[in-house]
Amino acid sequence: MNTMPSRLAASACLAASMALVGSYVALSKPLAAAFPVLLLAWLRFGIAAVAMLPWLRKPAHEPSMPRSVRRLVFLESFLGNFLFSICMIYGVSMTSAVSAGVVMAAIPAAVAIASWLLLRERVTSRAWAAVACAVVGIGLLGIARPGHGAPGSSAQGNALWGHLLLFAAVLCEAAYAVIGKKLTGSLGPKRISALINLWGLVLATPFGLHLAAQFDFGAIDAGLWVLLVFYALAASIWTVWLWMTGLRAIPAAQAGVFSVLLPVSAALTGVLALGESMGALEVLALLIALAGVALATLPSRTVNDL
Repeated sequence: MNTMPSRLAASACLAASMALVGSYVALSKPLAAAFPVLLLAWLRFGIAAVAMLPWLRKPAHEPSMPRSVRRLVFLESFLGNFLFSICMIYGVSMTSAVSAGVVMAAIPAAVAIASWLLLRERVTSRAWAAVACAVVGIGLLGIARPGHGAPGSSAQGNALWGHLLLFAAVLCEAAYAVIGKKLTGSLGPKRISALINLWGLVLATPFGLHLAAQFDFGAIDAGLWVLLVFYALAASIWTVWLWMTGLRAIPAAQAGVFSVLLPVSAALTGVLALGESMGALEVLALLIALAGVALATLPSRTVNDL
């Protein structure tokens, strides 16, 4: 039976999803250092596809998917799964988990803009202020962490490209949020998770097969394999299922408040698990970015948002 979660259970699902996203964004950095990015994406989708085989079966109560829903499933996977993974992994590999946390804090503002462009929803002044906070936070991050080399070095250029790729991942995640809300009205969370992961596997397979034929898998130690399995399950199964489950009971605009946990989780994982450091400017950038999350997602106490 297709049951609706309570608001408390839905809130817990959304919070857990965003905390997991932040942790796997950070932990993808050592994986990207060990595997080519497109091979890593292919392994992720493949491991998750095996784990989600039972979820592919259409429930008896679920109607057949019309062409419009099948198109949305593909777009959800292409933008929110495939492109997001590529941009995010490349971006983190060129910068840091702390940087990823600051840039990913722009997701609520990006969702607001995407809703304005695609759904014709009104963008409030607070949402525009959130966009400004995101811009300032990312700008401060560029000053605080311009690269590990001297000005003009390749490290500095890599950091700039890394920030741009992370921002591209933010735009992909915004599209994922908007399309995902539409899909929850037609499909169950488990089936959405399995279908978009399967499309991700199809898209990554040509690259994965080519890279796997040249890769020395014996050079990867046991700890990285364990981390890879966690990354695959967290990125393709747990976070998607938790997010889609929460969206069934909570509107997308209200669900965005839980995205505050993503940058916090990413930054803390980078510092505590990966040994990264945070300077004063980086802390300020993260605080400004989190202020932008609050502006974009917390409900206003007034009737009309000025």
